[in-house]
Amino acid sequence: MNVVEYAVPGAWVREFRIEVPLNWSEPDGETIEVFVRELADPDRRHDEKLPLLTFLQGGPGGSNPRPAPLGGWLSEALPHYRVVMVDQRGTGGSSPVDGGVIEAFPDGRAAADYLLNFRADSIVRDLEHVRTTAYEGRRWATLAQSFGGWITLTYLSFAPEALTACYVCGGIPGTPPDPDEVYRRTFTRAAAKTADFYRRYPQDVDTVARIADLLAGQDVRLPDGSPLSVRRFQSLGGDLGFGPGHLRLHWLVSEALRPDGRLTDGFLEQVLVKSSTAGNPLFWTLQESIYGHEGNGPFRWSAQRERDRRPEFGEHQRPLLFTSEMAFPWMFEEFTVLRPFAPAMAALAEQEVWSPLYDLERLAANEVPLAAAVYHDDVFVDEGLQRDTLSRLGNAQAWVTNEFEHDGIGSGRTFSRLREMVRDRGGELR
Repeated sequence: MNVVEYAVPGAWVREFRIEVPLNWSEPDGETIEVFVRELADPDRRHDEKLPLLTFLQGGPGGSNPRPAPLGGWLSEALPHYRVVMVDQRGTGGSSPVDGGVIEAFPDGRAAADYLLNFRADSIVRDLEHVRTTAYEGRRWATLAQSFGGWITLTYLSFAPEALTACYVCGGIPGTPPDPDEVYRRTFTRAAAKTADFYRRYPQDVDTVARIADLLAGQDVRLPDGSPLSVRRFQSLGGDLGFGPGHLRLHWLVSEALRPDGRLTDGFLEQVLVKSSTAGNPLFWTLQESIYGHEGNGPFRWSAQRERDRRPEFGEHQRPLLFTSEMAFPWMFEEFTVLRPFAPAMAALAEQEVWSPLYDLERLAANEVPLAAAVYHDDVFVDEGLQRDTLSRLGNAQAWVTNEFEHDGIGSGRTFSRLREMVRDRGGELR
């Protein structure tokens, strides 16, 4: 194992890669690599007794953060832990999956079968391999953001003996998983977030309408040549789920139109950056697959079916409503980086049987302390579904708050609050 070590302000860094099977049920078959970055307080980098904390990044398809400078939850964690960040398979430095990889498959079914290896159950197996081979099997705590909470419950279902405590920020999935119920709730939340945006910036009602009318009447192209449709513009509403998102969207639309009525180049560039997911194509690709569990398929584009039942989200409606973290089939036609995935997505939409992600009986009997921040106004992960799952999860506590949006983990004190909750009930396991 080739290890690279270096210093950054506030931390000592170790990096290495470990080979793992593509399909854990075929350990002698094709392999991929997972990339590991470890950070420690420089004064304690040689302290072998320093507890381990592994970060479970949001997503799906999310690599770990490369913060500059270090701050937020990392500043809270480094005085207490050696932090291990494993890029989820297929992302960042972990054998990244992109359109070129997917185009090499002979058909959509073969590509879909490949993508099924990038779900939470495989990620947990990767983490276990890293823990046992690189850290001598020492137990570790987990800190999860968003989709990282899905991984947490899979971890607790199949390898709880690896964990000392679990901390989750805005990422407790509904169980048993049901994407139709998820989107029934999140579309309603997206409409409320849009209404709140227009209340804050009433001048943007007219501006957004003018932009949408222009897009509906003209063939507008983004810098990469892909079309900018009204529905792609609507998808920018995902930003409304984050603390500064309302203001970011306001600045974007307020500088979108030139005096002569044309869209500015700066606006088009920002829309491309915000919507292309070029650095993370698995985000939209696996968006509904994270709900697959045993025989609960097929989903057949659950978010699109719910949108079709909601005429208020129509492209010609005014005021225009924004959508959120929802994958639609047209994305794989209009987004350049997603087009190679279209045949695989057609196959995944018809997937009937999935690998199991949760052991509900084992979760009910869980003894690993878990503390979760549940954001009351979370547009991505419904509060009600989170609280329902937590009510049936052993040794779990919830901190329900409207102080933060989905990005509350970056506040610099959320993780500390969760650690206090676990400490006050006896602390982490040894």
